[in-house]
Amino acid sequence: MVQFDRTIPPGGEGKIELKVNTEGLSGTINKEVTAYTNDPKNSIVTLTLKANIKLSIQINPKNLYFNNDEGNVITKSVIITANEERPLELEPTQFTIGERVTYKIEVMEQGRIFKVNFEYTPIEGDNLKGALILKTNYPEKPEITIPINVRFQKKTTNKNKG
Repeated sequence: MVQFDRTIPPGGEGKIELKVNTEGLSGTINKEVTAYTNDPKNSIVTLTLKANIKLSIQINPKNLYFNNDEGNVITKSVIITANEERPLELEPTQFTIGERVTYKIEVMEQGRIFKVNFEYTPIEGDNLKGALILKTNYPEKPEITIPINVRFQKKTTNKNKG
């Protein structure tokens, strides 16, 4: 979003205010805005906003996909890292896919790094979506949602007749 002074007297100063929604972003970002003026020497001016966004809690990966052949147990993990100085606390509040997937939270570094291990045993016909929802003690991120997608693939054989 951009707000700016519509009229600036010759030789005067004006303000251009840029607002960027950083939700879901992390790392270095660059945003550009083009300003058009009636100044013959500077009729077009490009303004660049640069920022380094640091998440209070980092989740990697953000989504889990279980997509495998029959008969193989699948194990996947999500790492949750606290980037603040205060210790992070996690409390499971909801697991909407618990009838087919199990999970266990492992503390890698107390208050800082957690590993959530998920296990799925494929059953023919599985095509499920759900999530693990964790409550945190961080007011800026009171809840973490880890989306989970499960899709069963039946093994196929390719037989040539002939």
